[in-house]
Amino acid sequence: MTRITEILSSMDYGSAPEDTGIARDWLARHAGGFGHFIKGRFTAPADTFPVSNPATGEILAHVSQGGAEDVEAAVRAARAAQPKWAALPGHDRARHLYALARHLQQHARLLAVLETLNNGKPLRESRDVDLPLVIRHVYHHAGWAEVAAEAFPGAVPAGVCGQVIPWNFPLLMLAWKVAPALAAGNTVVLKPAEYTPLTALAFAEIAREAGLPKGVLNIVTGDGNTGAALTGHPGIDKVAFTGSTEVGRAIRRQTAGSGKGLTLELGGKSPFIVFADADLDAAVEGVVDSIWFNQGEVCCAGARILVAEAVAAPFEAALRRRMARLTVGDPLEKSTDIGAIVHPVQLERIRALVARGVAEGAVLHQGAAPAGCFYPPTLATGVEPASGLFTEEVFGPVATLTPFRTPAEAVELANNTRYGLAAAIWTENVSLALDIATQVRAGVVWVNSANVFDAAAPFGGLRESGFGREGGQEGMAGYLGLAAPRARRPEAVPPAPDALPVEGLPEVGIDRTAKLYIGGKQARPDGGYSYAVAGANGPVGLAALGSRKDIRNAVEAAQKAAAWAGQTGHARAQVLYYIAENLSARAGEFTERLRGFGAGAGAARAEVEAAIRRIFWYAAQADKISGRVPQTISGHLTLALREPLGVVGVACPLAAPLLGFVSAVLPLIAAGNRVVALPSQLHPLAATDLYQVFDTSDLPGGVVNIVTGARDALARTLAEHDDVDAMWYFGAAEGIRMVEEASAGNLKQTWAEDGAARDWAGPQGQGAAFLERATQVKTVWLPFGA
Repeated sequence: MTRITEILSSMDYGSAPEDTGIARDWLARHAGGFGHFIKGRFTAPADTFPVSNPATGEILAHVSQGGAEDVEAAVRAARAAQPKWAALPGHDRARHLYALARHLQQHARLLAVLETLNNGKPLRESRDVDLPLVIRHVYHHAGWAEVAAEAFPGAVPAGVCGQVIPWNFPLLMLAWKVAPALAAGNTVVLKPAEYTPLTALAFAEIAREAGLPKGVLNIVTGDGNTGAALTGHPGIDKVAFTGSTEVGRAIRRQTAGSGKGLTLELGGKSPFIVFADADLDAAVEGVVDSIWFNQGEVCCAGARILVAEAVAAPFEAALRRRMARLTVGDPLEKSTDIGAIVHPVQLERIRALVARGVAEGAVLHQGAAPAGCFYPPTLATGVEPASGLFTEEVFGPVATLTPFRTPAEAVELANNTRYGLAAAIWTENVSLALDIATQVRAGVVWVNSANVFDAAAPFGGLRESGFGREGGQEGMAGYLGLAAPRARRPEAVPPAPDALPVEGLPEVGIDRTAKLYIGGKQARPDGGYSYAVAGANGPVGLAALGSRKDIRNAVEAAQKAAAWAGQTGHARAQVLYYIAENLSARAGEFTERLRGFGAGAGAARAEVEAAIRRIFWYAAQADKISGRVPQTISGHLTLALREPLGVVGVACPLAAPLLGFVSAVLPLIAAGNRVVALPSQLHPLAATDLYQVFDTSDLPGGVVNIVTGARDALARTLAEHDDVDAMWYFGAAEGIRMVEEASAGNLKQTWAEDGAARDWAGPQGQGAAFLERATQVKTVWLPFGA
């Protein structure tokens, strides 16, 4: 018999298995298999496949493989229900969501046990982390439904939302997506992961029990083919996907040119940075919560541990001691720390990546794990920054440890990734923590903590971790929007520029050569060609015919101008005011230029005056772009900071050659971005005339770069460029599709619309929406108190 003194000495836990009786009763009720949940009822099971318990291999249930006809039926049901659901007062939608939250609370243990049975995660994580967050999200968005009309004036729901969720947090990801969509007045067709559909199906039953109207929530099960049928369905207005970067790219290409809204929350390879003054014991526990939570099957897991060289040895020793104490085994045991890997396919992927790391020189330190679909907690040392273990997302309980010497080196290592989802920073120096937080390229940064979440805090990444935010005001806004402008006559693709000599150029005393503008200097095009610019009565001049190499040079110049983002809003405002002043001083010259393109005298004067006013407006806004402090969990100050996107490519509309350029470029530089702009292909000289205005207005070189020429060919190069962080395109339908497809390479954010749809001279030509699109939110978590 074990004595109490022995237990206190070893701190070993006795067996404490969870009773699965209620969950198995629910499974027994569906022993014949699950159909899809469409229009408030389950269809008859058909073409079923097994769903297993990864810890034991036991088949738990059979679910239906959804086909195109099932997706069609679900979308049709959602479309029929959406107008009535959207027409409900916000209070009524809130009541439905409050009722749903209450019923989830009443069935919380059933859902937690089902999640553990189906996913393999430890019960204490399902019970104590996932379910409380699920319920919190539904309550939180019930509140948004109540106040949406006041919080988002004039906004309308997206419509029918197609949502695809992963297998690592099956129910939590469902709540993250379904709750804001329903709160905003949308209806939903959701596809759960092939491996883990059971809690989504149980959620559907609970939603029906809570009285959610038929057709508002629909669930279609199946594999990736089902998901592709859903995201590609023409009846879907908004797609939200959480999963791998590879699938995210495919969805970006699939939806290109469709006009669908898109939110992507993808992979990550997050840094976990430990400075010399950190509480090392707390940081070790942070590692446990970061990479060994949920078997490391977490997109924001701190898989790259970066430790100050001065404390690397004691930190590694403490981490290895702690790792040896982790319990890997039966997820239903309440003392289990690490459960089962979700599926043998994923287990083999983890093994293959680790084997590759060892072949590249990694040294493994591992705990113990039982036979079966389990993998031990693993720490890899001696890993080079170019190694696959350092760069590839393992999605398992595997972390690397790399020392660094200076904060600058820590930032360089942290940003040495194509991802940008999350980061954790451990230091007792708050000033250092905030300084590093602003430099790390990640959508979420935890200080002295890891994997902290709340429904009020926006979550999401950048670069190949995707775009868009889930949670908080930003997540709710992703399911709402102002009615998109529509063109009476859509913009057509302009003819290719003609580089041959032309007759009829106006006679001038001294010829003016319109060059490219790169890095604050006028530059001849690399190809050495120019093309004629048409006017009302024949050609009015020649413009440089830019090429791929000119775009490359412009992007490099923009990258070098990164200090612009570090300027205060006030400093940027002063430069913008100066630009407006100098444009005003030369208003007559710009008016004549527009008249040369064929504008009437009054229209030309009005466009120049509107451009001046617009520059003043964005100058006024430059020091007013601010974030928020969301109310989240106690003991944490949570900051939702507004940051610039980085380097942005801008393809300007053909019409309004001066005002369209100003309207697209000014909000971006006001927010701290650097721009590579493609002015109106037909009338670029209105933009090239701005060179001297910029030169005399203290605008740093590289903040605005201008490349003239064939807009769509240059836009493709920008959209494909890995060092371009976002792309704005105002042009023809063919160009919209092309830009969105090409952006899938590094998954840059895009804003693409018909160049003729917006009234650039009116209120549609400026506003807060431009500034919101010119920035992205970084969420920083700062714990305080004991």
